Amino acid sequence: MEVGFAYTPSLDAYDLGPEHPFRPERVTLAVKLMEAYGLIAEGALRPIEFQPATREQLERVHDGAYIDTVIRASGPGGLWPPERGIGPGDTPAFPGMHDAAALVAGATSASLRTVLDGRYTRAFSPAGGLHHAHRDRAAGFCVYNDLAVAIADALARDPDLRVLYVDIDAHHGDGVQEAFYTGPRVLTISLHESGQYLYPGTGFIEERGSGAGRGTAINVPMPPLATDECYLLAFDEVVAPAARAFKPGVIVAQCGTDAHWSDPLTSLGVTLAGFSALYARIVALADQLCAGRLLACGGGGYAWTRVVPRAWTMLAAILVERELPEDLPAAWLAALGRYTDAPPASLTGDPAPSVPAGAAHRQLATTEAVIAKLRDLGAV
Repeated sequence: MEVGFAYTPSLDAYDLGPEHPFRPERVTLAVKLMEAYGLIAEGALRPIEFQPATREQLERVHDGAYIDTVIRASGPGGLWPPERGIGPGDTPAFPGMHDAAALVAGATSASLRTVLDGRYTRAFSPAGGLHHAHRDRAAGFCVYNDLAVAIADALARDPDLRVLYVDIDAHHGDGVQEAFYTGPRVLTISLHESGQYLYPGTGFIEERGSGAGRGTAINVPMPPLATDECYLLAFDEVVAPAARAFKPGVIVAQCGTDAHWSDPLTSLGVTLAGFSALYARIVALADQLCAGRLLACGGGGYAWTRVVPRAWTMLAAILVERELPEDLPAAWLAALGRYTDAPPASLTGDPAPSVPAGAAHRQLATTEAVIAKLRDLGAV
């Protein structure tokens, strides 16, 4: 199957600095691995042409004063004092910030358009997934919310469109939820480490939308060390039935990998096999509910040498319906050697996380309790 693919090296300009954990190399190494496996050269992943998101597109999600602040922060002098979430810390200013962030938003928006226009059934925007940016401020490494921009653009083009947004990043998809919290046409479902323990401190069961959007936000806060079994149970018991009831015209998925057990910024327990199973479920759900129409985006992931490239290459293989050999291509291992002297041994090889005795049972019981409460609230 041919799948639209929105990537050029110019997207690497979204770079928050050499010491920042959100590295553009997570994307470039993933793309190099896809290339090394022949997914791009053989035409399975087909290039999508894109331009930076326009001011009009950005203003469907972000207010004009915030966009002006981003533009000012993009100059050689940066921004001082810090303003609207831009400054030292999570989201520092960098030269060309506006152009880089607008280009990411443009890539994701163009990807969704190709799916809705029928050019491709599925598309992949690996540099996308910046789900924390809010209407009036940057947050959590995210300047413009490319996901919300793409969805808002699609809603403006088709007044009858209904969009299911599924987020499996370890962090709550707060910016996307906020953008569509009061409207009925986007159902946001986020599986994430509970805000009791992890940034952004939101995404609780009781957050359900408001006004005309009441019931169109569903959150599944996961306990620390939540395993593959927990995530797959949550998908099968919450995401799938809620999606069937909503009847979307397209699915947009944020596929961050920071729920992996080895990620340095989170405390979850998902393995590469777990990610593969989640990706396959998302694809199958799109096939069942909306003629296969699906946009997959990247997102977080801070084990960016060993985990992110392999996970997103596995995602690409599922999207294009190809089996890949376990042996990692020598060309990719050589490129990886620039960053680490401890490369992974195979594509899917992933030792099970070390979990204290009895913890897996407790995590599953906690997940089952969350699902039961969501049922009591009428979410599923």
